[in-house]
Amino acid sequence: MEAQPPPPRTHSYKPAISMVAQPPPPNKWISWLSQIYSSGKGPVLGTVDVQEIEDKAREVMKDNSTAYLYALKSAGTCSTDDANRKAFERWKLVPRMLKNVTLRNVETTILGMKVSSPIFVGPVGKQGLVHADGELATARAAAVVGVPMIVSSSSSRSLEDIAEANGPNGQRWYQFYWPRSSDVALSVLKRAKENGYTALVITVDTMIIGWRSHDHRIGYSPAGHGFGVQQGMADPVFMKRHGLAARHERPKFPFDQEDIRKKAAAGDEETKQSIFLASQWLAETGSGIFRTWDDLQFVKDNWDGPIVLKGIQAVNSHQDAEKAIDMGIDGIVVSNHGGRQIDGAIGSLDALDMIMRSQKVLDAQRSGRLTVLFDSGIRTGSDIIKALAIGAQGVLIARPIVYGLAIAGQAGVEQILMQSICDLHITMGLCGFSDVNDLTGKRDELLVKVDYGVGPHLDSLSPTSNADQVRTLCLPKEQKKKTV
Repeated sequence: MEAQPPPPRTHSYKPAISMVAQPPPPNKWISWLSQIYSSGKGPVLGTVDVQEIEDKAREVMKDNSTAYLYALKSAGTCSTDDANRKAFERWKLVPRMLKNVTLRNVETTILGMKVSSPIFVGPVGKQGLVHADGELATARAAAVVGVPMIVSSSSSRSLEDIAEANGPNGQRWYQFYWPRSSDVALSVLKRAKENGYTALVITVDTMIIGWRSHDHRIGYSPAGHGFGVQQGMADPVFMKRHGLAARHERPKFPFDQEDIRKKAAAGDEETKQSIFLASQWLAETGSGIFRTWDDLQFVKDNWDGPIVLKGIQAVNSHQDAEKAIDMGIDGIVVSNHGGRQIDGAIGSLDALDMIMRSQKVLDAQRSGRLTVLFDSGIRTGSDIIKALAIGAQGVLIARPIVYGLAIAGQAGVEQILMQSICDLHITMGLCGFSDVNDLTGKRDELLVKVDYGVGPHLDSLSPTSNADQVRTLCLPKEQKKKTV
């Protein structure tokens, strides 16, 4: 039987349905960026490039460069600070396309607190070194933008004054440098609770100050000269010990250590008293006593609220992250203090990666028993996404806050916060995610680790879906400079 040719194809015509895609409604973050373009004036800091902002802060503080370097410099050779940034550079985003991410959400909940984004103002002490308003400007900026602020024990304003500046609707936690005297410690905890600080952040990596080469070289010690000890001056128990009433100081700006020393040498009684009280407060909070896991029970017994340990880098059951779970600690901040404590340590993002491979940590996080936060090296929205994808639920921003404060006070801090959240909002969408809560723990879906150092060319590697593979790309230095 002769084969018959197939019947001719017929195409049914369907008239196109007229549809107009609806743009997303305006939101606070994108509106901020739109206003920059509509004004034609650019942002308050003159740029949104973080390196340019850092350089501009250096220029603004050129007549007070010692204070600038105090904020900028890290321990020893600054290799840990460098490792923090290199760790971010090794992890690369792999975006997903054609996802419906028109509407995006960056709100989340951390330790029962609903926050506008996963960004916190990290605890930075002595902010009055870079601006006359110090922590008060930062507190106001945090409240305006709607970002939680973690207030440092070494602030240049009292926790009461900072709380007032932050306002009744501001979200704030208190970072605790542990006084050696129980009565003083209890007094600080009581003051923090009475002034609306809802969580306590115990810094565990700074029982003593690290090897700060820059400060050692010139004997630079603001705290030793009464600057950054204002929590002590405002503490009634501490001050009563010296026959004085608590006082809420606003140290002179700019800080001039030599002028203070000259006044003391000339017999100025007020200056001499200030230096003496500073030494006594430092004997409380910088005594050299190394607290232990057993000591944490004292704080647990006397603090009504979440407790977070800041400075965690190790993971196993005998150290740090898993031990915190065993102790019933509510959260950890994976942090190396911005590289300011130990020279030659691993990048903080590498520590986060190790910690978030612990099944015990993952189970505790998923069940709500442990909240994982991150700091040390955050500069951009992409950085935030990388930290979240590796496993953090929120991030702390520190040095960029100081740079914004130095340049433009409250408005400068507001810009740093706004641009960070706006960058996160945009880049999250470009990566194919519509909800910031969906980013946490998506390391294998969103990231690949790439070492642009020694090894075969990337093209010689076979394609893989394993995001944990370390890819190496060896390029001549000249070619690297041209690579976009």
